[in-house]
Amino acid sequence: MRLSVLDRSHVGRGLSPQQALRDTVRFAQQVEDLGYHRFWVAEHHSVPGVAGAAPTVLAAAVAAATSRIRAGTGGVMLPNHQPLVVAEQFGVLGSLFPDRIDVGLGRSVGFTDGIRRALGRGKEDADRFGEQLAELLTYLDGRQSAGVHAVPAEGLDLPVFLLATGSGASTAAEFGLPLVIAAAHGDDRMIRTIEQYRADFRPSAQASEPYVVLARSIAVAGSTERAERLLVPEAWATAYSRTHGEFPPLESPEQVLAREMSDRQRAQFERALRGHLFGTPDEVAAGLAELVARTGADEVLVTTTAHDPADRLDSYRLLSELSPAG
Repeated sequence: MRLSVLDRSHVGRGLSPQQALRDTVRFAQQVEDLGYHRFWVAEHHSVPGVAGAAPTVLAAAVAAATSRIRAGTGGVMLPNHQPLVVAEQFGVLGSLFPDRIDVGLGRSVGFTDGIRRALGRGKEDADRFGEQLAELLTYLDGRQSAGVHAVPAEGLDLPVFLLATGSGASTAAEFGLPLVIAAAHGDDRMIRTIEQYRADFRPSAQASEPYVVLARSIAVAGSTERAERLLVPEAWATAYSRTHGEFPPLESPEQVLAREMSDRQRAQFERALRGHLFGTPDEVAAGLAELVARTGADEVLVTTTAHDPADRLDSYRLLSELSPAG
């Protein structure tokens, strides 16, 4: 089972976004030494608690600082960009770091009206995702689009992955792309979506058969209680964002648990603590084996958001020792 990493460059309370980005690059070097297969970065705009706003730029920094691990995006939100520009950016990455770059794409647009206006986009742009994806793949395949070439992307080996949001799974099947999927609405619904993706999959130049990357939040520690505490900072930030409309910098577990929460915040906080895989190495190994057996996943894309970078690295180290990666 391949194990890979998705890092969102979270900002800790009292630290700067600049430090978070430098920590992401350092973290990529550390997990490369642990044997992880890919290291992906994400795209978020105007989020105080997340520094990753330019994923292709950050992926370049990650690739430059490492030598073996694949670098990529999880993902570039295609409705925010012109397909030609995306193709050219990944063409530059693929030229500088041959056979190490992944093109992970999503269909989300800016989170608020203000962000969408700043990006020059509207909610309706997500409806053009299929059209944009087809144009991007044309550029990457080396075919002309209205006489335009995406130099230097043409002819490069640039694997394209599609993040499943909304109709993303059916789009991945239609275009013959590997699918990246999380259990946003529960495991049962996710499994039905995966089954439908496999049934509808059309082989393409990108993939001859279905390929499923399961995105999961995982925390491993010496005790179940310690592992669950690693989840507390992001759970609170998620709860706060749902009651205040803004994802804040991460606080320590101690700071979060000492907070006075309203009933609504408490309910959101407890909801945000659900759906993760956490525990001791033996507990996580058993849970992961069951999950992979149920989904038939080809790869697991792991997110571990902890306030303390040392705790996060320890979790990834323990996880890497459960199953060979790569």
